[in-house]
Formats: sequence, structure tokens, C-alpha cells
Amino acid sequence: FHLAGIRLAPKEKLEIPILFMPAEMKIYKVVVVVSVTREDGENWPYVLTAESNTDLTRTVTVAENGKIQGILWIYPINGTSEAPQQKSVVICCQARQRLEQRVELLLIGVVPAAGNSAVVDVDESSNPPEGTDGSSATLEFLYELQYQSDEIRSQLDSLVGIHLVEKEWDRESRIVTLIFNVVFVPSKPMRNEATVTIQCTTGGLWKFPLVFIATEPEVDDVINIEAVGLNKESIVGFKLTSQTR
Repeated sequence: FHLAGIRLAPKEKLEIPILFMPAEMKIYKVVVVVSVTREDGENWPYVLTAESNTDLTRTVTVAENGKIQGILWIYPINGTSEAPQQKSVVICCQARQRLEQRVELLLIGVVPAAGNSAVVDVDESSNPPEGTDGSSATLEFLYELQYQSDEIRSQLDSLVGIHLVEKEWDRESRIVTLIFNVVFVPSKPMRNEATVTIQCTTGGLWKFPLVFIATEPEVDDVINIEAVGLNKESIVGFKLTSQTR
């Protein structure tokens, strides 16, 4: 769209509304260009020399007399399409036990890079995985386990592990199925949340909430206290060992 004839006073702010309604799970790019000229039609005096900023010369319009006729501000906008909120996946384990659970996540609306994609590569880093053909038709995904706060991260980081074990790409339905192996080793009862964030290099962002629940642990031992007499104390000793300092 194009807006013209907007008058701005000195030091006045201009808000530019941007509406983003993606139709597909892909990357959208646009450039917002703001052009400013003087209301009286005059030019700004400016002398271009060999030491002048080369970036400045590309963002100004110079008149024939060497003065500045207009000034440009260029703002690149990158739009990321995000899938609707998914249902939470519950990972439940008894405290002081170890749970391995396979979690299947469906990525709906994946757009191939070019033509029909035959390869689906998944990695936790931005580096291209080994063994790919490097063509533009290759789909690559990045996944990460995110937490709502640093406190939750400190509680779950050493207790939770996630690893991709299987993937499948259905070209007709444009659905990518990723199967993860989630390991949960809670040390005490808790209930915390995390989010698996998956991003495709051709565009699209999917978020899957995970709820980690640790129930009460098994009873450590049964302590039997035998009375030695009425109104007399009976004493029994037992040791408690802390896992941390």
C-alpha cells in the first residue's frame, strides 16, 4: 500500500500500522520505505564528498543543484507464520523413577522449498546436517525445548531430555510427522511446563506445549516403634541422605 501527504511537525512521531495475515506456513518478506520531503518544496543543503557516508548517499535523493531533495528510511520486515496453539502433551512419572515416552508431533501445512521435497532433515542447530544433497528442495527443521522462565529451566534442564528418533514426510497432505523420545527423571514431586518449538527453514513455526508431572515417590521404608511401657518414651533412629548440598 502507499500513503502520501502525511504532515509531521518537528520531533513528532509517526506510527506505521502493519497487518500480517499469512495464508501459508512460509517466510514472508516486505520492505517499508518512508520518504520525507520538505513541506515548502525547498531542498536541504548538503555537499557530497569522497569522505561522505556511502550508505547515506543511497538513502537520499539529490537534486541537480547538489542539495538533498528527499530522505529515505528503509525497514525490512520478515514475517514468520506460526501454527495455531496445539494441545498439551502430558508427561507423567513418579518421583525418583525414570520415564521414556515417545511423543508424536504433526507439522501441518509444510511448504516445500521447491517442487516436491524428497528429504526431511532435522537438527538442533543451524548448521546443515550431514548427508543432505544441499538442494533447495531439501526441507530442514530446527527444534528446541523452551521454558517459561529461568527458574523452570533450572528445575527441568537436568531432568528432561528430548531426542528425535523418527520422521516422515507426506507430500500430498503436506504433513511432516516427527517422533521424539522424551526422557523424564524427576527427583521430587512437581508440575512444570515447557514448549517444543519447531521451525522450518522454508518458513513456519510450530509450538507444542509439554506438561511434566512428577507424582509422590514410593515410601522409602517403614519405621516400627515398639512401646516399652505406658507413658514411657521409645526411641528409634534413621538416616536421611540429601542428594544436594
